[in-house]
Amino acid sequence: MIVAACLTLNSAVAETRSPISATRTVAQVGGKWMTAMKIRMTVNGKVATATLDDTPAARDFASLLPLSLTLTDYASTEKVSSLPRRLSQEDAPAGHDPAAGDITYYAPWGNLAIFYRDFGYSPSLIRLGTIDSGIEALHQSGSLQTTIEVVAPRRGR
Repeated sequence: MIVAACLTLNSAVAETRSPISATRTVAQVGGKWMTAMKIRMTVNGKVATATLDDTPAARDFASLLPLSLTLTDYASTEKVSSLPRRLSQEDAPAGHDPAAGDITYYAPWGNLAIFYRDFGYSPSLIRLGTIDSGIEALHQSGSLQTTIEVVAPRRGR
């Protein structure tokens, strides 16, 4: 009976880890199983793909998509832009230590900050997700015209 219960539990965990759609997958983040959303950023014609975390702030950000923004450089470390409105800070940690590729929300200013270099811990910085590929798209100078959108689900099959 214990073996049967373990087999049932193992099959439930395996199902949880499998993709649930073309735009959402399940992954372990910080010891928790979370659903993640895939997005695409087109930055001055160059494409980067990213995964948003399953947090209130990231879901609130996703609700704004698609977005067209102008990213500007800040401190030779991150690209920033204003958002149309402030995002949820529900259940957000006190701050975040961003790595290159982190997509974040800086609550005091209400702006999006996408890091292309590592940076130190910043209070009130909320991680929204991370760039999976194409971070070099952010290594351009000047203002960057950027479109951020949810990756469309595949059809057919």
